[in-house]
Amino acid sequence: MDSLTFSAGDGASFARSPGGLALCAVALVLLACTGLTGCGGSSSSPDPTTTIPVTGSAPTVTSFAANPASIKSGSSSTLTWATIGATSIAITPGTLTSTSANGSTSVSPASTTTYTLAATNASGAITSMVTVTVTAAGAGGPLKITTTSCPGGTQGAPYAGCTISASGGSLPFTFSVSTNPNNPPLPEGLSLSAATGQISGARIGGQGTYSPLFAVTDSKNTQATQQISFAVNGNNSFLADIFPATSIFHHRVDAASTSLPVDTSPAAPIYSGYLSATIKPFFGKADGAFPNGIPALEVPYNQADVSVATTLYQSYFTSGPIPANAPVEGTSNSTGDRHVLIYLEAGGGNSPALYEMWQGIYEGGPWTDSSNALWPDVSSNALTPQGKGSSDAAGLPVAPLLVNADEVIGTGTPSSPNGAVLHPIRFTLNHMLNYWVWPATETAGVGSCTAAGGGAIPTKSQISQSSPPASCSMTGPAGEIYRLKASAATPACASTSPQAAIIITALRDYGIILADNGASGGLIGTPDARWDDDDLGCLTSLTLSDFEPVNVASLIVSNDSGATSH
Repeated sequence: MDSLTFSAGDGASFARSPGGLALCAVALVLLACTGLTGCGGSSSSPDPTTTIPVTGSAPTVTSFAANPASIKSGSSSTLTWATIGATSIAITPGTLTSTSANGSTSVSPASTTTYTLAATNASGAITSMVTVTVTAAGAGGPLKITTTSCPGGTQGAPYAGCTISASGGSLPFTFSVSTNPNNPPLPEGLSLSAATGQISGARIGGQGTYSPLFAVTDSKNTQATQQISFAVNGNNSFLADIFPATSIFHHRVDAASTSLPVDTSPAAPIYSGYLSATIKPFFGKADGAFPNGIPALEVPYNQADVSVATTLYQSYFTSGPIPANAPVEGTSNSTGDRHVLIYLEAGGGNSPALYEMWQGIYEGGPWTDSSNALWPDVSSNALTPQGKGSSDAAGLPVAPLLVNADEVIGTGTPSSPNGAVLHPIRFTLNHMLNYWVWPATETAGVGSCTAAGGGAIPTKSQISQSSPPASCSMTGPAGEIYRLKASAATPACASTSPQAAIIITALRDYGIILADNGASGGLIGTPDARWDDDDLGCLTSLTLSDFEPVNVASLIVSNDSGATSH
């Protein structure tokens, strides 16, 4: 016969013709023939739910859509699909494949793109297409950077990442960081992708708050800029372990607990012209856009050595474990001292060591400096050789004499610190005397002294606290320690300035040590995003007249050692 008609109930019918069975779905629901006349069996009611799958049919695509169908550059659209009978899905361009008949995926095309979906099964394939239209971000508007903030981080840890976004202008965009000396670079260890604006870093080296100036340039050479801050916490607890506990660099000098007397040498007092100068915290979150203070970095014992060329003064090493991400005082854009301080952990049969550079520069290649110093074993008390100098004018180590946020905060928080500073803190005067006292080993000062017998004492030499000069034309020798007088009142602001209060306690117990020429009363510490600059402002309530020189001659074991006798 030419045709065969099936009835499925509810008025539905299907026809069989010589060309094949025409169906409107991939499965035909028929009345079961069980019990029908001619099928054998009784005339009982048929089962209306029997499903007879139809084989040999290609899949169908019931929908393939993009939402939204029009996006701005840098945004995304979601492609969704629904198919019948498909065993495999592929979307091009791209590499998406799936065995799900229904699903979705996100796409972020850089330009207008037509996507093709191919749905296949054993019997064939069918395709469907959809277009995602891409317009320039903010097309028609002015070019601008829309990112206003980026995450901070912690020194020594990987950076979480940040992407600088822009709108307006004409694609493509190129991103950069200003190299103008008035602006800092990114924190050491971070880099910027010029093509994508992504900032990344496997290990942050810098510390403090940096506010670099970013620029975006479009295809028409139009440029827009935006300043963005990066707040990086320091990681400086290792500084407390530099030199043994018996070192003068860890020794109390307050009269109550040590009975150390005032140094009555005519060389000892702070020069009278400087006594009215306030204590100035040369450390904190930031100095304008730049991190404020001298940073320090701890590296593992197996950190690779790199070449170091010294261009001006003394050199203790021509190679050292100075990584490319080592932080520089004031950043690489600074024209100042640019100290670089590296503490090398013990390990591999080697002792812990301290490498310090003055005016360190790293510009995509080997390091250079103007002078450097090395303490090859800081588990000992050895000082640098007398008269040779270091990266510091007084020949002192810089790193262990910096006040740092880790020791102040302790196990507390930046707003509720509970730590303690257990060492003298490095400070500066406009001019030091042109002599030094133990534990310093060098000076860069002015003035001269005469001996008790009337003869001149050669300048740039060591003088003794126990056998002092008879007179001096200037005062304040390198290495002199000054303590906050017991009679000096604690500033009232200390009650609401907990970070400053902890530092003021240290000024009484451990004092300040004259290390370099600079602003009179300059107190030196590490940069750190955890410092509270308003809190630290309480320190300016103190003046240099509140301090007195300490005679530490009774503590000396050896002129070339920082060890103390008691």
